[in-house]
Order: sequence, then structure tokens, then C-alpha cells
Amino acid sequence: MLKKLTLPMEDAGAARKPAVFRYGLALALVAVALGLTQLLQNAVSLTGYIFFYTAVVAGSWFGGRWPGALTVILSALAVEYFFMPPIHTFGIHREFLPVFIEFALTSAVIAWFSAWRRDAEAALERARNGLQARVEEQTAELRKTNAHLIAEMAERKRAEDAYYEAQAELSRVSRLSALGTLAASISHEVNQPLAAVVTNADACAMWLANNPPNLDEARSAVDAIAREGTRASDVVRRIRAMFSKGAPERTAVNLNDLIGEVVALMHTELSKNDIALRTELARELPSVTADRVQLQQVLVNLLQNGIEALSAVTDRPRRIVISSEANTDGEALIAVRDSGVGIDPKDQKRIFNAFFTTKPQGMGMGLSISHSIIEAHGGRLWAGKNSDYGTTLQFTIPARHDAAP
Repeated sequence: MLKKLTLPMEDAGAARKPAVFRYGLALALVAVALGLTQLLQNAVSLTGYIFFYTAVVAGSWFGGRWPGALTVILSALAVEYFFMPPIHTFGIHREFLPVFIEFALTSAVIAWFSAWRRDAEAALERARNGLQARVEEQTAELRKTNAHLIAEMAERKRAEDAYYEAQAELSRVSRLSALGTLAASISHEVNQPLAAVVTNADACAMWLANNPPNLDEARSAVDAIAREGTRASDVVRRIRAMFSKGAPERTAVNLNDLIGEVVALMHTELSKNDIALRTELARELPSVTADRVQLQQVLVNLLQNGIEALSAVTDRPRRIVISSEANTDGEALIAVRDSGVGIDPKDQKRIFNAFFTTKPQGMGMGLSISHSIIEAHGGRLWAGKNSDYGTTLQFTIPARHDAAP
């Protein structure tokens, strides 16, 4: 590869001009200075060699160091030959020798300083131009990098949107897959208030058929019908919300009430599997800001996981304990403890991975979706092995800022 030619510093500023021009300029400047000095010698003293000094400055500035040195030599020779006695000879009287030496040294210093000053300004200009070129190059590179980053961020945003959309759809599919398991519980929950409505309606008809009609009892029966009808409506509304595709809506949630709703919903499933469920709920549990339906799904998933863990247990009571408390970090802590077969230590770190399951018919999505839901609420979900039997799955949810403990 060819290397760029680097000129000496002293000639860097004058390298653009041909050498003949620079040295010719030195000769011309000395000639002009000589002519002007001779023309004005009657008005200029012997020590007033201003035109020669000017020639030295100009020769050094426009020609460079070596043309400037030539200007100094020619000026000294001209002054000595034409103005230092004896005139028109290269000899100097002793009394004029200091004047000549002073002129020569002063001219040399002026030439050196002029050439140095010009080289310094030329170097500064080159540095400025080089810096500007590097800045423009770096700016163009930064613009290119910035455009690449913007495109990458846009692509990442599209990928995140697609991921969250897929996760929401997968969460809904998971809820729908639990519908078959919860069918008996739904039937039980709806049948209870409907049976109460029928019973109270029969009682009301009986009280009204009396002679005279017992209006107080009939009114009480009608009130009971209204209450049970509202209860049935609430059950249906909760079930529809749990399996709807609506956008999440975060409101103030009392976790103890939520636990009671889920326990009632899972009552038939627990009874069918001969599982005793006990709740240990803190009386002063702070409320949380959360999506009620999503937290219902988490609790249903954790209970279903406990039920499946107890399916193979035959040598000890089948128990599930749901507890709630406020921890020291100001969070609500919910724990679901079972007396099942427990978790294999090699699987403990993988149980929250999507599609990981140890059950032949499992989808491997329940705990993964629950983990995502709790993290989206700013909490944590983890599993731990009990000291005796089974596993405890527990999660935290930050308390509302305005909620009193």
C-alpha cells in the first residue's frame, strides 16, 4: 500500500508552491528591498534597514524556512556590500562590525520566528481540517448506528407486542382448558342458589295460599328468592369473566374474599378427590391492586396443581392448606401447601418453564402462566419443599399504597 508523503515541518506550509517560485520570491524581495533602500538612503539612516527586515519576514512567511534563510543571507550581503563602509566591497570597518552582526542576527531571528509562526498556523489548520473530517466521519457513523438502533428497537417492540399478545391468548386458552375440570363445580355453584330459589318460591306460594295469607312469611320468602337469584347471577358473572377475552382491568382486590370465591368454585373437585381443604387467613391483610380474574386463575392453577399432586397419595390424609399474611416488606403473601408427593429436586428450577410438565396429560402451562401473571403484578411466585410431605407454592403481591395493614 502506498503511504502518504509527509513533508518536513518547516516546508509544510510552503509545499504547495513550486521551489523555483519560492526561491525566486526570496531574490525578488531582496532586490526590491535593496532598490527601495538605495532610493531612500538620504532619508533613511544606516541602521534603518526596514525594507530588508520586511523582505526577510515576507520571504520566510511566503517561502518557508529555506527561502527565508536565503533572504537573510542575501539581505546581509546586500547591506554589507552597498551600505557598510567600505562600500562596494565585502570588507567591513571594525567600527561597523557590531551593526552588521546585529542586523544579521536580528534578520535570522525574524526569519526563524516568521517561518515557525507560519508552520504553526499551517499545522493548526491541518489539524483543524483533520479534526473536522474525523468529526464528520464519526457523525455519519453515529447517524448510521442510530438508524440501526431505531430499526432494532422498532423490531424488538413488534416482537414484544407479539409475545404479549400470544401470552394473553395462551392464558385464555389455558383458562378454557380448565373448563372441563371446573364443570362440576360450576354446576354445583349454580344449582345451590337455583334450588334455594325454587324452595323459597314454593314456601311463598304456600304462605299466600293460607287463609288469611301469611304476608310476613311470604315477604321473607320473596326476599330470600331475591338474594339467591343475585347469588346465582354473581356466580354466572364470575364464571363468564374468568373465561372471557376482555382486557385486564386492575382494581382493589381483597385477597381473602378472592380465596373464598376460588375455594367455593373448587369445592366439588376437592370433594371428588377426597381432599380436605383448610384456610388460615390473616384478619388484617392489606388489599392489593390487581386484575381479579387473573388472580383467580392463579389460585385455581395452584389448587389444581395441589389436587394433581395428591392423586397418587394413599398412605396419609390428603390435605391442602391455603394461608394469607402480610410479610415484612409490606406485601400480601398467599401460600398453597399440599401433602402430596412433592417436587423432584432436579425439576424444581424448571416447573415454571413453559410446556414443562411431569403429568402424562398435562399441558405444562398452568404454572408458567401463573408465574407471568404474578410478575406482571410486581410480585414473585416460587415453590418450596415441605419439611414433611408435599410442596408449598406461594406468591406475593405488593399492597396498595393507600391500604392500611
